[in-house]
Amino acid sequence: MVALLSFTFLPLQSNAATVTEPSSAVDPKPAESPEAKALLLRLDEINKMEKTKMDPSEKKDLRKEVKSIKKNLRDMGPGIYLSGAALVLIIILLVVLL
Repeated sequence: MVALLSFTFLPLQSNAATVTEPSSAVDPKPAESPEAKALLLRLDEINKMEKTKMDPSEKKDLRKEVKSIKKNLRDMGPGIYLSGAALVLIIILLVVLL
């Protein structure tokens, strides 16, 4: 009896943990889409610019462009973010209701 119970505590590696196959149901990451790559390249170009010789109005336009690019990249990403507290609350509600 003790021998059988001791086998339950042995750490065993599962084969499924080592094999990771990409799922076709998952959308590509924003950095992998062509639009996102173009936006990231533009951000790199803006960061490499010499901004000390620019007029304040040009700098303002660049700041607006950077903000809009970052907003577009954020919108391309995954849509739902849940905090840990919200996740715990959802699990508790599911346990209570089911």
